[in-house]
Amino acid sequence: MANTPYKIYLTEDEMPKNWYNLKAVMKELPTPFINPATLKPCTAEELDQVFCNDLVEQELNTTDKYIKIPEEIRAFYKMYRPSPLVRAYCLEKQLDTPAEIYYKFEGSNTSGSHKLNSAAAQVYYAKKQGLTSLTTETGAGQWGTALAMACAYYNINLSVYMVKVSAEQKPYRKAVIETYGGKVIPSPSNTTEVGRKILAENPGTGGSLGCAISEAMEVAMKTDNCRYVLGSVLDHVLLHQSIIGEETRIACEKYDIKPDIIIGCAGGGSNFGGLIAPFMGDKIHGQNNIQFIAVEPVSCPSLTRGKYAFDFGDTGQTTPLMKMYTLGAGFMPSPNHAGGLRYHGMSPIVSKLYDDGYLEACSVEQLKVFEAATMFARCEGTLPAPESAHALKTAIDEALKCKETGEKKTIVFGLTGTGYFDLTAYMSYNDATMTDYIPTNEDLEKGFATLPNIKL
Repeated sequence: MANTPYKIYLTEDEMPKNWYNLKAVMKELPTPFINPATLKPCTAEELDQVFCNDLVEQELNTTDKYIKIPEEIRAFYKMYRPSPLVRAYCLEKQLDTPAEIYYKFEGSNTSGSHKLNSAAAQVYYAKKQGLTSLTTETGAGQWGTALAMACAYYNINLSVYMVKVSAEQKPYRKAVIETYGGKVIPSPSNTTEVGRKILAENPGTGGSLGCAISEAMEVAMKTDNCRYVLGSVLDHVLLHQSIIGEETRIACEKYDIKPDIIIGCAGGGSNFGGLIAPFMGDKIHGQNNIQFIAVEPVSCPSLTRGKYAFDFGDTGQTTPLMKMYTLGAGFMPSPNHAGGLRYHGMSPIVSKLYDDGYLEACSVEQLKVFEAATMFARCEGTLPAPESAHALKTAIDEALKCKETGEKKTIVFGLTGTGYFDLTAYMSYNDATMTDYIPTNEDLEKGFATLPNIKL
């Protein structure tokens, strides 16, 4: 609307008091986790060995549409939330489009991303359970940074297995994590059995999120009073990220904004799923006809070129089996600069919604992503994270379609974080040394060959 403010801020009182549980409104639920030893659905008792008890309860909850956010977590959120919904007036002018473009900005905290929404919750529940240490993986470093911040706040020790190529590309992420007290180990490493095995099979590998997950889980299982926490993919992480969608919904209602298209980048799927959650719930019940688009890199195209199959969540094949769109746990993605999207699989919830036709997916090349990011930085003033710029690129494409047709649509995309720790990537783009990598069918078949041969 013409009189929409540049930035729509909610008051503290307007910040959501509940997370939105998509599974409670889905017509068909995702397939439960499967224990690879018994080939039966994982029980809460089995999952409690790896994850915090309260998180397991949330993971398995399929009935409660709204789950109350504890007051202690809301108090933490108030340090940086509510986050603004921004009208991209300058981008609209640059594109000369009739479309209205909005972005939900999640970069207003030291971690620089949406990851703190789930980190704060997961560490709170760990502290409540009396745990003294946690392990995790991180790709681009946003999750590791966010978790280190939360662990410092709650005084819990943290070990972060960071994808090796990201650790090399983003040394300042490591510095921030260590400033908050976290220990960073580039993965794969020689500190774990699975790490040594992966290095023996793939000498010189830059690693993957699947590798890092395997190492973090091994350490958690062998350490007293410790649990593993994950930054994406799992249902409870998507649940925590639904605060993004709930705030967006409230802001849209406040200014009578009616989205036609909602776009998010998708690696593991939690930020995308969280952004669309309440809007998708309404679509499932026939209350809107919003077009939802998940955007991934062409170098790691789990939705657009993957298989909907049971797979392990990690390279070492130690997790439960998940039914998801996947490239195979053995797929080794190229060392592109969108480290947070360098994961072989997709959230079971997002995968199920995609398979059922409720959302679309597309993949974009790295050079085009950085071209869009540079345009946005120059006209809107914020340097986007490479991951976020995937959604931005597709939002620009949709706005240009409106220019061609003269149709006025309202586009909302998730700007999940800032790119100020990604300057190596921007330097590579600026000096024209950046390249695109598109895996061949043969490359993908190597990953698919690692899929477990399981029929249920």
